[in-house]
Formats: sequence, C-alpha cells, structure tokens
Amino acid sequence: MSTPIAPAAETSTAALALYTATLTTFLAAAAAPTPLYPLYETSWGLSPATLTFVFGTYPVSVLAALLVAGALSDHIGRRPVIFATLLFEGAAMALFVAAQAVPMLIVARFLQGLATGAAMSAVGAALIDAHRGHGPLVNSVAPLIGLALGALGAGALVAFAPLPLRLVYALLLAAIAVQAILVWFVPETAVGRPGALVSLKPTIAVPAQARRALLRVTPLNIAVWALGGLFLSLVPALIRAATGITSPMVGGSVVATLCLSGAAAVLWLRSRPTMEIAVLAIAALVLGVVGLMTSLHAGVVAGLFGGTLVAGIGFGGGFLACLRTLLPLVSPAERSGLLAALYVVSYLAHSLPAIAAGLLAREIGLVATTDLYAAALVALALAAAVTMRDAWRCEQAAARGAVGAAGNNVTIKGAGTPPATRNSP
Repeated sequence: MSTPIAPAAETSTAALALYTATLTTFLAAAAAPTPLYPLYETSWGLSPATLTFVFGTYPVSVLAALLVAGALSDHIGRRPVIFATLLFEGAAMALFVAAQAVPMLIVARFLQGLATGAAMSAVGAALIDAHRGHGPLVNSVAPLIGLALGALGAGALVAFAPLPLRLVYALLLAAIAVQAILVWFVPETAVGRPGALVSLKPTIAVPAQARRALLRVTPLNIAVWALGGLFLSLVPALIRAATGITSPMVGGSVVATLCLSGAAAVLWLRSRPTMEIAVLAIAALVLGVVGLMTSLHAGVVAGLFGGTLVAGIGFGGGFLACLRTLLPLVSPAERSGLLAALYVVSYLAHSLPAIAAGLLAREIGLVATTDLYAAALVALALAAAVTMRDAWRCEQAAARGAVGAAGNNVTIKGAGTPPATRNSP
C-alpha cells in the first residue's frame, strides 16, 4: 500500500505552496476562455451551437482523464503525474496561442481537459499528503481562486491589453513552464506500489467505506457544480441579453464574484461543523439563485452582483461540505481515487446541464432556458437538504454506537500479566 512520506516542515511548506499554485493555475486556465467566447464569436463568426460544442469538449476530456488516470499517482507517485499534466497543459496553451480556426481551438480545449482531469486528483492528493491539516482547505479554496483569477484576468486583458486572443494563454504558458521545473525540487509525498497499468483501466475507485457518504453528498455536489457551469457558460451572454452590457469585464467580474465569494465562504466556514456548513451552503445557494434571476429580469446590475455574492457562499461552502464529509473516511492511498470519483460527478454536473441549456436556448431563448436551469438548481438544493440530513443522522447514530461500545468495555489487570480488555456481559 502507498503511504505518505512525512517530509521536514520546510519541505512540506514548499510542497504545499507549489501544489497550491499549480492547482490555482490549472483552474485559472480553465476559466480563461470564458470572457473570450464572445470575442471568438464575433471575430471568427461562430454560432452559439459551435461555442457550446467547444465548451463541452473540455469537461468530456476531463472526465476521460479522471476515469483513466485518476488513481495513477497512488501507484507511480505524485510528481511524475503532475509533471506530465503540466506538459500537456503547456501544449494546450501553445495551441491556444497559435489557433487560427475552430478545429485547433477544439483540440486545445480537449488537451487542456485531459491535463486538468489528471491533475485534479494527483495535485489534490499531493496537497493532503503535504499538509493533512491545510490540504483539504486548499483543495476547496484554490480552485475557486483560480477560476476567479482566470475569468477576471482574461476579461481585463481582453478589455485593456493587446492580442486579446493570445496574451492570456502566453502568460499561463510561462507560469506552467516554471511549475514544471519546480515540481522536481519538492519531495515525493507518496511511495509507489504495483498496479499502475491496471489502474489505467477506466474505473471509479470508491472505497467501500465512502460509498454511502458519496451518494448522500451527490445532490449537493451536483447543485454546486451545475451552478458553476451556469456562470461559466451562460451568464456572460445572459447579462448581455438582459442588460445590454457588452463589456467582457462585466462577465468576467460576475464569474470572479461567484468564485471569490465561494473562497471567502470556505475560509469563514472551515472551523464550523460539517452539517452546519451544508445547511448554510444550501440556504445561500437557493437565496442567491433566486436573487440572481430576479435581478436579471429587472435589469438591476447591482442586484445581479448581490445574488451572485450570496450564491457564491453556497458554491464554496457546498463543496467544502462534500470534501469534509468524504476525505476523513479513506486512507492516504485511497485519496486520489476517491477524489477522481468525486470530480467525475462534479464535471458531469458542470458540463451536461450547461450543454443541454445551450442547445435548448436555440429553441426557447436564453432567458427562458436560464429560468428553467435556475429552477432545477433550487430543486437540487432542496433534495440536498434531505440527503445531508440523512447523512447527519447516520453519523449521530454511529457516534452513539461507538460511545455505547466504549462504555461496555472494562479493563482487567491480572497479576503479573499485561492489561487485557474484554466486553462486559
């Protein structure tokens, strides 16, 4: 079995810092095309259906990588997998820089998805290896900050810098190149074990002790990531349609507001009990989505940002509750496999509803489609309230059983013999 190495404090800190930056960069790169989609549409004459296909290419390849390589770092180590994902990500950024037509854009997005999917589980597991206390927190916060930086940074570069379809990818490529070098200067945090080739067989490796919990957090996980899919795919176009505002900074700012609010929620809620986090997240998600749609129909931009701010609390807090429910249930050697399974559900929720909404918008219009999407999010959040309550009741019952079992134990010390424990009759 793979067991984590306990590095010195300073090397553990170095690994934590590098892997935090790496995860942030991957997610920033994932969000960077969002403010650029309208520019691709006008510059290249793309249809909404084509943009929907480009958007859908990324999560499909993320899922493929998670299913094939999700547990690979448990077998060959974290650093080789992370280095390979950085090489793939760098190649994708180079293709984005050179892209002149839709086929190259699709290939770049597909390659980026493969790199991100493999990186999510490997880097996520490496973060927990490097620091068991801060690792889960970073896994919750870094993706949100990365998404915010990618959307806001790309929007700013489109609005104020030259080469709007090239510069953001060139900057990301430079950051990725530096990280690919630095990864070899931090210690390996997992010992290899046999079965690397077998692990490449597409599978979802959910340890038995975590399966029931995974099912119970799934409605909340779907609601959270479907909300993210809504913002990254439809909200920028919806803002233009509802308010007439065409600046790419506005669309990028709304996405950044969601993600930064989510990151702040994680920091605010991290010391609270898991069930309390889930309740607050579900309430915020419902109130935020309702406020967002109300403001969009009224054309009130300030209310739009307010609704997004509240929804962001549900976005970050909901995913934190999922991680806090699942990760304590598995051993270090099972972490990347469980994270891969969690992210498979996450990216299906992130992509399929958004793709379906993009196709439906052609038939009934963007605003009506988003209304249906928002109603589905609220319904999922209410379902999550039921399943998370059931999870809490099971935890309470298990805790009472453990206390009862401990109370039934008595310690007997025989003369000249070591202590022994037996159950009382």
